[in-house]
Amino acid sequence: MTATATTRTRTARKLLGSLGIVGAAAAVAGMGTFGTFTDSTAPLNASVNTGTLSITLTPANDTAALSMSANNFVPGDSLARSVDLVNDGTSAFSGLSLASTASTSNLLSTDATNGLKLGVESCSVTWTKTTAANGAALYTCSGTKKTMLNTGPAVVTNGSLTTPASVTAGGVDHLVVTLSLPAAAGNEFQGLTNSLAITFSGTQASGTAR
Repeated sequence: MTATATTRTRTARKLLGSLGIVGAAAAVAGMGTFGTFTDSTAPLNASVNTGTLSITLTPANDTAALSMSANNFVPGDSLARSVDLVNDGTSAFSGLSLASTASTSNLLSTDATNGLKLGVESCSVTWTKTTAANGAALYTCSGTKKTMLNTGPAVVTNGSLTTPASVTAGGVDHLVVTLSLPAAAGNEFQGLTNSLAITFSGTQASGTAR
């Protein structure tokens, strides 16, 4: 009986000793976790406002609309309209271009020689408009006149405009867009109908380090 009691006491001491070692290890680990010093700086605030790319066509002179339409167009006739191309955004363009598409595929749009022709000119100031005896609009430039798009076939895939002022934010190009039918157009052009959709597009200027 006595021998048995002694054995239990020794066993209990061993268990207590083991628990003490485990507890010591946990205490050391805990001290390492909570003893790390840290610091941080005040936040660096950074903000970015993106620019806006925007170009708009606005009527010039007393032009009430930007549409161009003509009935009974005959060889040698032309039709002109003045518009302002305005960069009303906050960012610059690297370049501006014109594209036009025809609603119908016929000789007016497919004949590169005698079909409809399209040309664009600009003036450094607003064009002066007068009216001819037949009611046609005539435009004269009292400043510096420049060809923005050489007169050519009316359907244009991507016609770059020559050094437009409206590449710069707030810039304005005073334009006259002219549609004409060459005098050499023959009888095969009689009775044809077509229409053009003309679009001016801008390409963003390259980004720079700020």
